[in-house]
Amino acid sequence: MSSDNSGKYHQNLIPDANDDDDGMDIRNEEQSMVHQNVGAGTPHHDLQSDMEMMKERFAKLLLGEDMSGGGKEKGKLEPLAPERKARWRKEMDWLLSVTDHIVELVPSQQISKDGTNMEETLDNFGEEQEFWYVSKNENQDIDNSSQRDDKWWHPIVKVPENGLSETSRKRLQYQKESVNQVLKAAMNINAQVLSEIQIPESYIDSLPKNGRESLGDSIYKSITVDSFDPLQFLSAMDFSTEHKVLDFKNRIEASILIWKRKMNQKDGWNPWGSGISSGKRELFEVRAETILLLLKQQFPGVAQSSLDISKIQENRDVGLAIQESYSRVLESLAFSVMSRIEDVLHADSLTRTRRCSEIDCSGDTDTLGIK
Repeated sequence: MSSDNSGKYHQNLIPDANDDDDGMDIRNEEQSMVHQNVGAGTPHHDLQSDMEMMKERFAKLLLGEDMSGGGKEKGKLEPLAPERKARWRKEMDWLLSVTDHIVELVPSQQISKDGTNMEETLDNFGEEQEFWYVSKNENQDIDNSSQRDDKWWHPIVKVPENGLSETSRKRLQYQKESVNQVLKAAMNINAQVLSEIQIPESYIDSLPKNGRESLGDSIYKSITVDSFDPLQFLSAMDFSTEHKVLDFKNRIEASILIWKRKMNQKDGWNPWGSGISSGKRELFEVRAETILLLLKQQFPGVAQSSLDISKIQENRDVGLAIQESYSRVLESLAFSVMSRIEDVLHADSLTRTRRCSEIDCSGDTDTLGIK
């Protein structure tokens, strides 16, 4: 689940369809495997391969190399195949297995007001849907303007010539809102956990000596003016590529930390000192914090910053590591599903607008559900 262009969501926690998928409980078998010399092709050998794959992926996940399903993210709104769903649940079990002797896990499920189980959102998108997908080859002779330029690698969404029915449209909107709540919760949890992880000394040592050097003259002057509007400031920034968004995020986070350290080291000489008053420094830090918050809201799928990666890689608290990685996986999945819902709604909106222009429905906008 990348912002469809995000480095944050670039790998797949779920193995490929041709990967081994032995359903045996790895944790129950691991100890006996250590003492057995088994041959290739046996169930035990398959289990050993499964274990090695789990160890590799788990290690990479905890080192900040996101294995959450982004590299081969879902391009369609449809239920997961049974074998892929089984893999997902098994690998989630792997991820949480280290908590067996740390916390008590109490199974729970979210039940919506209509009584439906909210555990598997993708199960709600079966064959009865009013939208479908075609490949680019199948779409050569058809208007494909519903395809977003920033999502050219996804299958093309198709809807009926008059667009989705009102019932289907409302249902998709409801699903989007539900998934968005999961996304927000996962993002908040992940941000909170990251804030609790100690900042490594190696990151601090790599920081510039002042906020101006971190931000650059142009950005620094814009943030430190007397009259400051964060929304206007962000609207003037060039965020045309993910690299530019991530670079800006790194600069802002670094400047926030620099100003905080200077405020905490008021007494005596220190290499972080400058001629700026403590009050102004605090004001600049608050402005930068506001900008960072708005940036994360505007680009929820942006790749992890240098500070986040540094924290994840240097963290030695097992509990925080589990919370951070698990919330990151859920955030990735929710963002991917919500993006696919938005693709369908986008195709529906374009189709209805195009159809309305063809039949001149300006006097009856309710005909196609256009408000």
